[in-house]
Amino acid sequence: MLRAPHRNIRHRLSPPRLGWKERDRHGIDPRRPVQVVVLAFAISIAAGTSLLLLPMASTDGTTVLQAFFTAVSAICVTGLIVVDTPTHWSVFGQVVIMALIQVGGFGVMTLASVLTLAVSRQLGLHSRLVTTASTRGVQLGEIRGVLVRVFWTTVAVELAVTAILALRWSLGYGETPGRALWLGLFHSISAFNNAGFALFSDSLMPFTADGWIVLPIAGAFLLGGLGFPVLIELYRQHRRPRRWSPQTKLTLLATAVLIPAGTAFVLATEWANPATLGPMNVAEKTLAAFFQGVTPRTAGFNSLEIGEMNTGTWLGMDVLMLIGGGSGGTAGGIKMATVALLGFVIWSELRGDQDVTVFRRRASARNIREAVTVALLAIGAVAGSTLVVALSSPFSLDEILFEVVSAFATVGLSTGITAELSGPHQLLLCALMFLGRLGPITLGTALAMRERKQAFRYPETTMVIG
Repeated sequence: MLRAPHRNIRHRLSPPRLGWKERDRHGIDPRRPVQVVVLAFAISIAAGTSLLLLPMASTDGTTVLQAFFTAVSAICVTGLIVVDTPTHWSVFGQVVIMALIQVGGFGVMTLASVLTLAVSRQLGLHSRLVTTASTRGVQLGEIRGVLVRVFWTTVAVELAVTAILALRWSLGYGETPGRALWLGLFHSISAFNNAGFALFSDSLMPFTADGWIVLPIAGAFLLGGLGFPVLIELYRQHRRPRRWSPQTKLTLLATAVLIPAGTAFVLATEWANPATLGPMNVAEKTLAAFFQGVTPRTAGFNSLEIGEMNTGTWLGMDVLMLIGGGSGGTAGGIKMATVALLGFVIWSELRGDQDVTVFRRRASARNIREAVTVALLAIGAVAGSTLVVALSSPFSLDEILFEVVSAFATVGLSTGITAELSGPHQLLLCALMFLGRLGPITLGTALAMRERKQAFRYPETTMVIG
């Protein structure tokens, strides 16, 4: 008499297991969005590779590895290349690359926004997370609103930058209207999505001192790098900064610190370098240093010759690339909010504070653990990959580290050795780009969503640190 109610209670309290009927034909558990995300990106990469292998996509033929590497770099909005984009790829191939960049960037922003909305309400993810929401408060209309805002923000920024660039290339450089519009559209999409692909063999080096070219591009990738959650909150609450969330404040604080810091760093280390800033006047040096100081955290454009920079500059740019941009945007890295939160952790520990306080809010222990986990796993991936390449390639450790960090942080800057790496090493960079693009988002979501209650806790212990 007593057992039946007991079993009914357990059944009501325990989440039902998915049977084979509740899984799709690929065997994917619909309550695990990471599988869906990885599969979607993998399908996009396969489709892009197939299109780039078509004879009409290139001018002199393409190998499978070249097509695959380019597709991964484009869909992961990185910008590393093994063949010259303007000379190797035909107009059709360039259109495919641009489409992959747009799909990758929009997909990441949409995914991050939806997952952020879900995590903020402590949702469990069910079968239709990508297009709808689950059982605890998020309705389809909210997700649809998020997608619409992401779409129109993307369109507005890209069209505005396209117009500015097209006018400049047409009026200032004598390009035909059609060619100027194509250049403007391609570089606008590449910039806002933080991809770094360019239709010039030397990226933006011909326009180092042209503010009408480099400043709109910098503005586009800085906006894309802030992240959609920050952009929409700034739009809604631009007159009430006191109501900004700690996430927005952290991102803006880190941006306000890193932009002048990156500019000053490049100015200081490259001021007298005859191959970079040396021959320029003060105004040109400042503009070039600004652009080259902000692009490592977000996009892979370069207006200076990266391979001719000092090794100390490379190391500083490694740090900027690893920091990356804002959460929920098109930039890579471990994200500014993660680094800023870890900075508050260090500051609180040095002060002896019991809690980590961020703008009059106590950071949760779970958030701190997530930040530490993401940062340490990123450092481990970079260190391990650097070691593998260093043991089996003729390049210097500085060059290898720069390349590995650029791939993992989905930046796309290079000292010029990408195409010279062996096939296995290029595949390793592909894996790093894929991991760097999806890793922080999916790992952060997985950590936030899989918190489980324990019926007991072990006794506390103290260890000697340091």
